[in-house]
Amino acid sequence: MSVFQSSWNAQSPVALERRAAMLARIASLRALEDRSAQASAKSKPVFDKRGQLLPRERVALLLDAGTPYLPLCSLAGYMQDHKDPEKSIPGGGLVAGIGFVSGTRCMVMASDSGIDAGAIGPMGLDKILRVQEIALQNKLPFIHLVESAGANLTRYRVEGFVHGGALFRNLARLSAAGIPVITVQHGSGTAGGAYMPGLSDVVVMVRKRSRAFLAGPPLLKAATGEIATEEELGGAEMHTSVSGLGEYLVEDDRHALGLAKEVVAGMKYTESAIKNIAKSPVLHSDDLLGLMSDDLRQPVDMREVIARLVDGSDFLEFKPLYGAATVCAQGAIDGHTVGFITNNGPIDVAGANKATHFIQRCCQLGHPIIYLQNTTGYMVGVDSEQGGMIKHGSKMIQAVANADVPQITIHCGASFGAGNYGMCGRGYAPRFLFSWPNAKTAVMGGEQAAKTMQIVAEAGLARKGLTADPVESQAQFDKIVALFNAQADAFYTSGLLLDDGVIDPRDTRAVLAQCLAMFAEADAKQLRPMQFGVARM
Repeated sequence: MSVFQSSWNAQSPVALERRAAMLARIASLRALEDRSAQASAKSKPVFDKRGQLLPRERVALLLDAGTPYLPLCSLAGYMQDHKDPEKSIPGGGLVAGIGFVSGTRCMVMASDSGIDAGAIGPMGLDKILRVQEIALQNKLPFIHLVESAGANLTRYRVEGFVHGGALFRNLARLSAAGIPVITVQHGSGTAGGAYMPGLSDVVVMVRKRSRAFLAGPPLLKAATGEIATEEELGGAEMHTSVSGLGEYLVEDDRHALGLAKEVVAGMKYTESAIKNIAKSPVLHSDDLLGLMSDDLRQPVDMREVIARLVDGSDFLEFKPLYGAATVCAQGAIDGHTVGFITNNGPIDVAGANKATHFIQRCCQLGHPIIYLQNTTGYMVGVDSEQGGMIKHGSKMIQAVANADVPQITIHCGASFGAGNYGMCGRGYAPRFLFSWPNAKTAVMGGEQAAKTMQIVAEAGLARKGLTADPVESQAQFDKIVALFNAQADAFYTSGLLLDDGVIDPRDTRAVLAQCLAMFAEADAKQLRPMQFGVARM
């Protein structure tokens, strides 16, 4: 392999214009994330009065200082709680991410009890299920910092109640797989929420703050006429001395988190994978800000992106002269050997065949595959159809769907049509999927969709001997464009959990390095699965 010879001028007017646009999008992303944190922080006087820490303070205290942390799904629920983007508070009522606790890489999830008392917001359940899936796939101990009012009954939907059972099923599956489940009960867990500690391997409870009961005092009185205090029904002292639901009784949040760290340290769970020596890229990651255009019709040489991600900016392109619009390459990130698949144009017959070959080659070698999506889809037209585009594209999709190595997808730009599928979109369950702030996802571009509908409508009118009204036709055209563009936006799709988070392009190498290290650790870790999860005694 040899160092990539870049032809990109990061100081050109085009690059500087694109850089400014990307920085503006990153600023908007950080503002949305900060909006959630500030909304939660408004409750600080109440938390201080109760002697409690805010949810983000709890997470920060639990994690090892100075170690990498990968936040997940921070925009979950964006524009699903409120249609006005200026009033929407993303996050789904939860803070989640992967970080180190006592030297062990863990999945950490905290109820954002500073907002609506920790009630699960729109997409909150989906976020919980997604982080549980990640923990199970990657053998990550699952630590839940609980203080939640449960589901928001003002937004009750029966399907949410039914599907919510999967949350508890996943806890049982994690424990049975040999993956530790730890709950720190900072506050209330009522009704279904009481099963969170009930399905954990270890539970830490805070005196006079922790509560866990199937029916609180009001519901108990309404249902049975029985009168009881919260402490009698589900207080920390009762559960740690009478019911046995909790293992440890502590005095406050700091004590609870310190004890949780001790529990993790005592598990001796970590099995570090062999660490290879890695070189930083020769080409600077800051250049990534100026590579992608807001106009996704503008061509980008995606090899320039690869060169700013891989060790030493050194990679080997696979079949560079065949199906050249589909780029396949081998390289390394932080010492982990990987394959890359990306797009310098539509995926044609040769490109689909090359990608299929390359995926199978990576599976043979055991190398994870990274998809850098910037695709307008598969090639269309008479020549393409007669050349067998459908069957060759299907081969590629078969390979993606059945690859037995970890796959990671980054939405760098366009993700349109069946290209989203063939390049391992969300429906193909990559281990992780992240988006750059400029990314767009849709079945097709808004203008293409509007033009298609316009042609169909005009043809229908022509069959009746009529012609389209230009004003009405343009209004319909603009309406369709607006509909598609609004839903294609990376922030909107991330709010629907169609990715695992929106990231700054400059952080892409660090994010990929964390994911790849996680995969290597999971491969090295030998679990001790059981028929059932650890039962409370």
